[in-house]
Amino acid sequence: MTARPLNIVPFVSVENMMRLVNAIGVERFLTELAGVVEEDFRRWPAFDKTPRLASHSIDGVIELMPTSDGVTYGFKYVNGHPKNMREGRQTVTAFGLLADVGTGYPELLAEMTILTALRTAATSAVAAKHLARADARSMAIVGNGAQSEFQALAFKALLGVDRLRLWDIDPWASEKCARNLSRYGLDVTVASGVEAAVEGVDIVTTVTADKQRATILTDNLVGAGQHINAVGGDCRGKTELHRDILLRSDIFVEYPPQTRIEGEIQQLAADHPVTELWRVIAGEVPGRRSRDRITLFDSVGFATEDFSALRYVRSKLAGGDFHQDLDLLADPDEPRDLLGMVHRAAKT
Repeated sequence: MTARPLNIVPFVSVENMMRLVNAIGVERFLTELAGVVEEDFRRWPAFDKTPRLASHSIDGVIELMPTSDGVTYGFKYVNGHPKNMREGRQTVTAFGLLADVGTGYPELLAEMTILTALRTAATSAVAAKHLARADARSMAIVGNGAQSEFQALAFKALLGVDRLRLWDIDPWASEKCARNLSRYGLDVTVASGVEAAVEGVDIVTTVTADKQRATILTDNLVGAGQHINAVGGDCRGKTELHRDILLRSDIFVEYPPQTRIEGEIQQLAADHPVTELWRVIAGEVPGRRSRDRITLFDSVGFATEDFSALRYVRSKLAGGDFHQDLDLLADPDEPRDLLGMVHRAAKT
């Protein structure tokens, strides 16, 4: 195989990401991606870890999410602008990069709007595999925007969840979600309200978008033994759950220094006990302690999950046509002669 020129970086565009997902199949993609996410959680101590760098405005937030395992460096650029939906734009968009730590040279550039939806859902399902009751088969999804179908399919693929109740303040969103899921053999019901959606289900996923302190779930709606997958609260000042739910739940998080700022637990004291998810996955501590305990995955998304997603995509590119070669790096014959390279280009 011919070596790739040093100035050329594989680029996975939106079109090629969609082609790749369709070629693999959404459920298989989610299952395989979940395996890589879980693998990287098991080697959590190998990663550099820092809370994401956030630039907040009145309209939303722009964030950078970096990490490295000492061999490969990765970062994601992502925004969260709830108002965008009213303007016909995506609430969340993203792109990401992998680079070689030894040289600093990029090795992959990829769209991550679609990929972030996939990795968020895969991470949710990985957490639930370790925290929900083993016989969990029913789930409510409160908030039926762009992430909702991916959550449903990840839980189907990894846990066998086959009964769904949907609810959103916008009935069109629930109808859209049900329509998109109709081809996957799921029993889907559009509920009349939050209470009807969550009553008696094994798992509750909240995935709303508004950048505000909200109470999507009140304490009286959460029953013994339920697993809560709280996805929507992911920045300072943005929550979905009533504080009383947190006080009677076993709480699991990705990276406490970030989650205490951005997650549901921003409502609690800074020393409120939480368990890091990687410790459960690595077998260091138990997850679900009894059938009747309420477990809560306070998910805000962490850079290692994006690293895993990019690593998975990179593994699927060899020998395929799911990327473009991007002339991204200046690479003169003589590294010290960058201006000479510019001059020579003028003669061609």
